Order: sequence, then structure tokens, then C-alpha cells
Amino acid sequence: MRTGVYGGTFNPIHLGHLHILREFIKRLELQKVLLIPDGTPPHKAAEDLAAPEDRLEMCRIATRELRIVEVSPMELERPGKSYTSDTLTELHRLCPGDELYFLMGEDMFLTVDRWHDAGTILRLAVLCASPRSPEGLGRLLGKERELIELGARCRVEDIPFLDVSSTRVRELAGAGGDISGIVPEGVARYIREKRIYGGI
Repeated sequence: MRTGVYGGTFNPIHLGHLHILREFIKRLELQKVLLIPDGTPPHKAAEDLAAPEDRLEMCRIATRELRIVEVSPMELERPGKSYTSDTLTELHRLCPGDELYFLMGEDMFLTVDRWHDAGTILRLAVLCASPRSPEGLGRLLGKERELIELGARCRVEDIPFLDVSSTRVRELAGAGGDISGIVPEGVARYIREKRIYGGI
């Protein structure tokens, strides 16, 4: 089973995430994807972080039509910081026959060899990345060469990026702006109704 593993804060999930996800599914011929919102991200400040149950529900709303995508609460249910190495180790134990493809954006791929227990990450999953900037592809290809020398398996895909960020969604929602064009409509409605990021 070719299984994608797509983790992140998803605070909130937006159309950029979904665009990358659909492209990776197609290009890597993935048969299943686990979308895993993280609990306590070790690599970034959790500013304006929505409640775990809200981030989980927004991910479920956003991926409802993608039948091979399963939203997993495994990192939210695990105490302490959410380390990718722990997640991949658990998935490898639960699904020993699956080939794991860890889906990442540009910034994550460029630093993955410095993450907690990076050797486990490189051993258990194919590292898959796409650019988030006009000059990103060149940086990713350079990093790919470094990671291969460390024994990693990599797939860099030149997926056209959408200029959307969770920060922008939170700012717009907090100001009472229209977010329907940058998040799925169901997610926009959920954010408005629950006033997750404030708003008027």
C-alpha cells in the first residue's frame, strides 16, 4: 500500500494544503493518505492555535470528498510534543507492509535532517516535497542531493503553489473578512459560526 503521511498544524487547513495533497496523490499514485494534525508542534510557536478538536473537524470537513484521505487524531492524542519520528515509527508498526510517503512543504524539507531523531524519519519514509516560492525548486533539488547522500529516498515535485497561508486566513477571519476563497466553504462556515479566530 502506497500511503501518504501529511502532517501539520492545519491552523486552519486551507486550499493550498488541499491543492498540494491532490497533486501528490496523483503524481505519487498514492492509495491512502493519513492527514495528521499535530498536537504540540516542536518547531514553531503555537500562536493563535485553535483547539485540537476544531482543527481535527476542519480537516475532516475539508477532505470529505477525498475518499482515500483519513484524518487521524494520533498526534493529538499523544502526550507531549508531536515528533514526526514517533508518528512514523507508530505507523510502521501498525502498517508494516505500507510504503510511507511523508508529504512536506519547502521549509520542512530544507530542515528535516535537523529534526528530532532525523535518522528514523529518513529510514522509514520517502521524503516528498514541493516548492512554496518562485526560487524554491532549485533549493529543494539542492537539498535532495544532500539528503540522498545521507541515505534518504526523496521525491521533489514541481507542483505550482497557491499563495495562501494559515496566517492570512486567521488574520482575515479575525478582522471579519471573507475567507471563502482561500479555505473550503464548509471550513469557512465552521470558522464563522464558531468564531474560532475571533472576528466581528
